[in-house]
Amino acid sequence: MFDRIGGRQLRGWFGGWLVLVLLGVWSEVAHSQGSKADYERALSLPQRTENKVFRAPVRPKWRSGGTQFWYKIQTSPEASEWVVVDAEKGTRSVTNASPEAEVELSVQNGSEAPNRSRRTGDETELTFVNQTRGEAEVFWLDESGDRKSYGRVRPGSDRKQHTFAGHVWLVTDSVGTTLAVFEAAPAPGRAVIGTPKEPVSVAPAKPMKVPGESPDGRWVALVKDSNVFLRPTSGGVAEQLSREGVPGEAYASEFSWAPDSSALVARKVRVGSDRQVTIVEAAPQDQLQPKVHTNGYLKPGDPLPKPILFVFTVADRRQFKIDDALYPHPYTEDGDLDVRWVPDSREFFFIYNQRGHQVYRILGVKLPTLTEPAGTESAQATLMPRVVVEESAVTFIDWTNKTWRHWLDATGELLWMSERDGWAHLWLYDTQSGRVKNQMTRGEWVVREVVHVDVEKRQVWFFAGGIRPGQDPYFQQFCRVNFDGTGLAILTEGDGTHRVEFSPDRRWFIDTWSRVDQPAATELRRSADGSRVVELERGDATALLSAGWTVPEAFVAKGRDGVTDIYGVIIKPSNFDATKSYPVLEEIYAGPQGSFVPKEFGRLNRHHGLAELGFIVVQVDGFGTNHRGKKFHDVCWKNLGDSGLPDHIAWLKAATVTRPWMDLTRVGIYGGSAGGQSSTRAVLDYPELYKVAVSDCGCHDNRMDKLWWNEQWLGWPLDDSYVRSSNVADAHKLKGKLLLMVGELDTNVDPASTLQVAAALVRADKEFELLIMPGANHGSGETPYASRRRMDFFVRHLLGKEPRWE
Repeated sequence: MFDRIGGRQLRGWFGGWLVLVLLGVWSEVAHSQGSKADYERALSLPQRTENKVFRAPVRPKWRSGGTQFWYKIQTSPEASEWVVVDAEKGTRSVTNASPEAEVELSVQNGSEAPNRSRRTGDETELTFVNQTRGEAEVFWLDESGDRKSYGRVRPGSDRKQHTFAGHVWLVTDSVGTTLAVFEAAPAPGRAVIGTPKEPVSVAPAKPMKVPGESPDGRWVALVKDSNVFLRPTSGGVAEQLSREGVPGEAYASEFSWAPDSSALVARKVRVGSDRQVTIVEAAPQDQLQPKVHTNGYLKPGDPLPKPILFVFTVADRRQFKIDDALYPHPYTEDGDLDVRWVPDSREFFFIYNQRGHQVYRILGVKLPTLTEPAGTESAQATLMPRVVVEESAVTFIDWTNKTWRHWLDATGELLWMSERDGWAHLWLYDTQSGRVKNQMTRGEWVVREVVHVDVEKRQVWFFAGGIRPGQDPYFQQFCRVNFDGTGLAILTEGDGTHRVEFSPDRRWFIDTWSRVDQPAATELRRSADGSRVVELERGDATALLSAGWTVPEAFVAKGRDGVTDIYGVIIKPSNFDATKSYPVLEEIYAGPQGSFVPKEFGRLNRHHGLAELGFIVVQVDGFGTNHRGKKFHDVCWKNLGDSGLPDHIAWLKAATVTRPWMDLTRVGIYGGSAGGQSSTRAVLDYPELYKVAVSDCGCHDNRMDKLWWNEQWLGWPLDDSYVRSSNVADAHKLKGKLLLMVGELDTNVDPASTLQVAAALVRADKEFELLIMPGANHGSGETPYASRRRMDFFVRHLLGKEPRWE
């Protein structure tokens, strides 16, 4: 493999080592698949491959002046070096001594961190919060210090984990670098995972404002007896401003004050559903008898709160209702409409996301002036909002991912993201006229994330997918464009997916990029034009290969239409023998909110662990997933049962044309949550290919799952698309082998969803297996016990052997 970086052609990092590994200790090609030796390699993989990737990551420490920085880089298991970089001169020098006496601190990191669980105290809970841009892997350190994998936490998400006070949890990034170590306390806690930050100065705390207090501190708005009252902060009697609030249709106690304190926006809210999901914990740790738990959980079709906005002026105590003709069916679970005032207090804007997600508006409301007589139109009791921006779609508006906005108050403009031309792009609006000034980006590629808005230079810095022709369209490149749509510049170039970190004055940025088959390369680049200053590091994974890890293969084939490229990865066991035949295991997660085939370099412990048992493991992103344009995405609309499976099947068949060792007569599939729904759907709809499935915590019937996620893709009001995607309705079609898993205390997907599939299978007299994990929450399939049971199920039904892991 060769890569072009900054005009230099470099030999692939794994070329020579692949031969060495195949000849080394892991070249055990003679034993049978699913053997005890295979299990030993599979189960020991996380620990064997820990701390085996070096010369990454780079965490710069910028010196005052902003032209020089230094970092410490690990070069081997026991050795590191310090590197000093002069950005102005473009030089990189190595030293054996720390250039500055600084200590980098993070949550329980370093030599002070506990390396094992020393006690098992009261039952408690940790919520892992991943604030990094990559997946984090979670391990429990048992009493001996051995690591037990508990799965992954996706970037920007969180996950609850049942544990005990005194238990120690290790978190690593995708290549095994330790991010943090946490020790559970008796009370439930948040384990925040993030890149270590520089020390920051803390400003003196400002006195806390009283809830409802006006910006000038003179007034306090409050709700009493379902209505709005106003009283001076200096004391005195509260004056009633509204009189129509009643229980069940009362005013909310949160207010939005005008910046000059002349008026406030309040909302009267008709209450929605208070549905509670009840869960029984059969075997609690602290008592003999079961416990009953309830949690608020709205499901598709449930009534939502209906807010109506009102404005109250302070000087003359006038009340104005905001006519709701343009916001009749708001999607809101808490009754909030995200009100935002302009600095001069003459107007406010609010967001209307219509339930069903086919209309999305920004509405503006201008206030009448105090000098206008009561008889003028603007002084009437009702104010009519105006449309500033409107998006509409025949299918859906991806409001959770593609409704980014940035207000430019000084110029009366708005930066806006839209898919109206079929691709996620940026637009510039005039907020006073409600007209488009210009489209800022365009083309058959997508804006993935806005990083920075430079108001002075009128520029936007963002990540784009598919912007470099010939590259994987999921690779993210860093770009810049002017507000008027000119000056589009792609500031990164390596054939991989990129992350960037700016210098304090933003004159330079550190670009880190990788692929599944190439460790991270790190470069210093100029922000002005993206030109490379110096290469800082090139990741070294030779030790990882020596530990028995195999390089994933990225593979592209046409989808169901015979035209569109579908991207996936193929992972082989470390003792791979091209003369043998291997069953295929597919990991599936086809949630339309994202794309899920790994693009960055990482250990992928779950994939590789299963491969070590004697499988070829694959993962594919098909139609209906995100980041490939509106047409590609829209396949999921009222069609979640599709899961892109026709594209996965076409991709698998294309892969076997040149890979005869992939045996498509023995194919298994597994997944959790939305992947649990998809993996069961595979054996129901395509039993001629998918013979075995393991489905964890699946949202098997979208009427049973959370409201916001399912109505986003299946719409509202509910129709037969919910039934057509239901595994419960189609359970009678089961022909293959199925293992259903679910955590007893799942608060993400109602565990009854899995049990309803089980009930339908019983009614249809179908054979299946059911594993209920006592005391476990969402994602219990990634616990050590459940993941081993998944291994056993595939070994038994695809390899035809009894598991030999003991």
